[in-house]
Amino acid sequence: MFGFFGKYVDIVSPFTGNTIDLSEVPDEVFSQRMAGDGIAVIPTGNVAVAPADGEINLIFQGGHSFSMKTPDKLEITVHIGLDTIIMNGEGFEVLVQQGTKVTKGTPIVRFDPDTITDAGLSLISPVLITNPDSVRSMSSNTGIDAEAGKSVILKVKLK
Repeated sequence: MFGFFGKYVDIVSPFTGNTIDLSEVPDEVFSQRMAGDGIAVIPTGNVAVAPADGEINLIFQGGHSFSMKTPDKLEITVHIGLDTIIMNGEGFEVLVQQGTKVTKGTPIVRFDPDTITDAGLSLISPVLITNPDSVRSMSSNTGIDAEAGKSVILKVKLK
């Protein structure tokens, strides 16, 4: 009635790797939270999975990024590496189609970390909530060794 009891949504890591605060990302679009708020992961694996249950509503051309919407209307964008749009899909294999309903942990994109780093690009991968107007509060779990599809990296309280 007064909004005291917001619903919580757990966002799991889309990557196996180490989590860092978004402010540590060496790209001010992400570190200044211009594209959304969230966390970043430095992947040690080669697959990006769905960080929540929902529907893939956008796969960016080349497969370097994807967005999804949860049943609670939370919008999540996962960006694989920094500036990887310039790779034009090289080193990325999209595993699902736009519009696919997924569950937490469903593989979305396979990528080649060596291809990204050989191009001189960073593997740091932002995980963003892109509709902050629906969020009351959010806490991030930084400094952990996350397991793709299992480790909770963001706890979001909805309005």
